[in-house]
Amino acid sequence: MFYQFYELNHAALQPARLYADATRMFYNNPLNPFAHTPWGRSVAATAELFERMTRRYSKPPFGLTKAVVDWKSVDVTEKTVWSRPFCNLLRFERAVPAGRRPDPKLLIVAPMSGHYATLLRGTVEAMLPHADVHITDWVDARMVPLSDGSFDLDDYIDYIVDMLHALGPDTHVMAVCQPSVPVLAAVALMETRGDPFVPSTMTLMGGPIDTRRNPTAVNLLAEEKGIDWFRDNVIMQAPWPVPGFGREVYPGFLQLSGFMSMNLDRHIIAHKDFFMHLVKHDGDSAEKHRDFYDEYLAVMDLTAEFYLQTVDTVFVRHALPKGEMMHRGMAIDPSDIRNVALFTVEGENDDISGLGQTQAAHDLCVNIPADRHAHYVQPAVGHYGVFNGSRFRSEIVPRIVDFITSYGRRTRVAVKPKLVRTAKK
Repeated sequence: MFYQFYELNHAALQPARLYADATRMFYNNPLNPFAHTPWGRSVAATAELFERMTRRYSKPPFGLTKAVVDWKSVDVTEKTVWSRPFCNLLRFERAVPAGRRPDPKLLIVAPMSGHYATLLRGTVEAMLPHADVHITDWVDARMVPLSDGSFDLDDYIDYIVDMLHALGPDTHVMAVCQPSVPVLAAVALMETRGDPFVPSTMTLMGGPIDTRRNPTAVNLLAEEKGIDWFRDNVIMQAPWPVPGFGREVYPGFLQLSGFMSMNLDRHIIAHKDFFMHLVKHDGDSAEKHRDFYDEYLAVMDLTAEFYLQTVDTVFVRHALPKGEMMHRGMAIDPSDIRNVALFTVEGENDDISGLGQTQAAHDLCVNIPADRHAHYVQPAVGHYGVFNGSRFRSEIVPRIVDFITSYGRRTRVAVKPKLVRTAKK
C-alpha cells in the first residue's frame, strides 16, 4: 500500500501546490509593489520552492532542433524508427545535403535505472555533429498495461539485438552506465551466433561490468542486503488509475530517494542557493537550477522482473565476470567477441561505478585484437561527468569520434558460429 499512500499524499497536496503557485505569481507580478522588495521576493521564492519540491515531474522533451554539421547549422527532426511496448528507438535526423558522405550510425543505449533517456540530452547533442544518432527511449513501466506482458533483463538484451538488426550493418553502439552489461551480453550473443549485424564498435561508459572491483556504496548495499530483501522491500504494484495498474514495479521515487540520499548535503545546499538566487533576483542562476532539477527529478518506474534480475545478476552474483551469466538458457561468453572494437571510459571520481569496473570488459573480451582495445579515464569528473558536461564535450567526445571513425567499415574476422552452450537440465 505504500505506493498508493504516496499517490494519495501527492493528490492531497494539490490544493496547496495551486495556492503556492498563485502566491508565487502574485508576488512576482511587476505591477505588485512588493515584487520589488526583498520581502516580496522571499515570499515568492518560498512559494516556488514548496511547489517544486512537492510536484511530480513529467518526462522532459529532448528539444534538439538544431545541430552544427560541417560548420553549418542544420535542422534536426526527432523520429521514432522502431517501437516495442517498453521502448521506442528515436532517430535524430539531420537535414544534411543530399549526396554527402554518411556519418557513422550510432546507437546510444540509455540507462533504464529510474531516469528518462532525456538525461542523455547533452550526450546526444555532443554526438550529433559527428554521427547519425539513435537512442533508446525506455517507457515508464507504470504506463504499460499488464496485457503487454513482462519485461526482464533477457528481454532488454533481445531489444538491443533487434535494434541493431533494424539499424543494419556497420552500426556503432554506446552504452552509458547500467546498459553496459546487457550491451556486452548482446554483442557476445551475436558473435556466438555469427550474426552479420554485430556492431563495428562498442563504447562502454561508466558501466558496472565487474562490481567486485573498487566497490561503491551502491555495490556494497546490494551485496549486503541480498535479492530477497529487495524483493520484499522495494517492489510495489502500480496504483490505480495508471495504465499499468497492478503491474509489479520498482517505483522511480524510491530510486530518486536513493540517489539524493547519497549526496543529500549537496541537494540541500543547491536548494538553499536557489532560494537566495530568487531573493537576489539572479535569474540566470535560478534558471540553471530549474533546468537541472526538472531533469533530475523526473523519474520512471522499472518492471520488478527487470530490476530484480539486474540486481541479482550484476551486483549480487557478479555473473558476467564469473562466466555464469545466461540468456534464455544460453551462456554469455565475451571471449566470443572478435569483430568488435572495444572502447571503455571511466570517471576518476565516479561514486556509482567505481574505477576499474568498466575497464574489466577488456579482461573478458580476450579475443578482440590488441590494436582494437582502448581505455580512457577522465580526470576530475564523477559519474555524471562521464557522459555530460564541458569535460565530456572537450575531452571524451573527440576520443569516441576518433575511435568509431577508425574502426568503422572494417573487414570482419571470418569465424564460424560456435556451438551454442545451454544450461544443464
